[in-house]
Amino acid sequence: MPNLFEKELQKKSIFKDRDAISQHYSPKELPFREKQIGEITKILSPSIKGKKPDNLFLYGKVGTGKTTVTGHVIKELEEFAEKNHAKVSCNYVNCRNHNSKYKVLIKATKKFFPEENFIGYSAGFIQEKIMEFCRKENQIILVLDEIDKVKDLDELIYSLSRSNDEIEKGSISIIGISNNLMFKEKLDPRTKSSLCEKEMVFPPYNAEELRAILKARVELAFVPDSVSDSAVNLASAIAAQESGDARTAVMLLMRAGEIAENSNSKKVTDVEVQKAKKKVEEDIIFNMISTLPEQQQLVLKAIAVLSMSTKGIKKITGQEEQGVLYSGEIYEKYKQLALSLKESIVSSRWYRQYINELEMYGLILTSASGPGIKGQTKLIKLGFSPEKINSILDGQLGK
Repeated sequence: MPNLFEKELQKKSIFKDRDAISQHYSPKELPFREKQIGEITKILSPSIKGKKPDNLFLYGKVGTGKTTVTGHVIKELEEFAEKNHAKVSCNYVNCRNHNSKYKVLIKATKKFFPEENFIGYSAGFIQEKIMEFCRKENQIILVLDEIDKVKDLDELIYSLSRSNDEIEKGSISIIGISNNLMFKEKLDPRTKSSLCEKEMVFPPYNAEELRAILKARVELAFVPDSVSDSAVNLASAIAAQESGDARTAVMLLMRAGEIAENSNSKKVTDVEVQKAKKKVEEDIIFNMISTLPEQQQLVLKAIAVLSMSTKGIKKITGQEEQGVLYSGEIYEKYKQLALSLKESIVSSRWYRQYINELEMYGLILTSASGPGIKGQTKLIKLGFSPEKINSILDGQLGK
């Protein structure tokens, strides 16, 4: 009897290199981001000459290439530095996993002193070790991805920036990356002026750009003539309409390929892409929600909880609007949730800003109250299943 895995491997696949259509794949060519690559390269170039580069803040929606572009430039910088014996050391930290000043410092120091373990030492001691490394004429470039996840960020940025005042040779520069377009507005003025010395916005990709990106991936990932042009066109159109997110476009085509293969089809068409859209919706929602700041997640959870427990609003005429909530009742529910999780409560001004951002991400729909409703207020409705949203948020908020 043949081995189960041997039998599986003998099946013909429409995938040539499945990894190349994965959302985690980093292509060698980054089309439509040449301008951003050039600007980041220019900003970091002083490090090669032993000078401190400016701090840089990158922001834009999910899937617009911020992390990929930064990683590409950093890799080129490290290769050039090694070849030319320049003392440049780059360190990438995902702040979703390292969400405090202490955790960031521990992660950063590990690269500079790989044989030592600093867990248990004070943040001050660990920062002094980083400065010790800098004093050997090393230019440190610290990439903080999803920087908005660091709870005591003001303290982290301020202390690292001040460290440069005590270093004669060598320096610490920061590249902050965030999906939250309004994140910097909440920073302390000192932190804001330090972190945002140079800023760059990554715009969403349009349908034409996504189509070109997908075509390049198809050549790498699929066997020849196994993906129709209509499938590529539809996947890029859906992703452009949703958010301009390249990761969504790639995920759609990968899932469509899996559907075609599982049904023994030799070609991916727009039919498979349509089926894939339903399959990846939850993945897309999860990815979107997981990148939101914790306070924004709490606002979204308040909407989901209320959507599950209330029927909606009733107009003066007696007509009911299913799933529609008043902005004020959501804010009150948000405050209850924040208190229960021992989180600070944002002002009503920031709450309104979060609502605007959630609408921009396509997670909720809003409208002004009209005829048949007392007073002037904003009406809010969840764009997806409240049960699904609530389940995802329970995992994110640790409940």
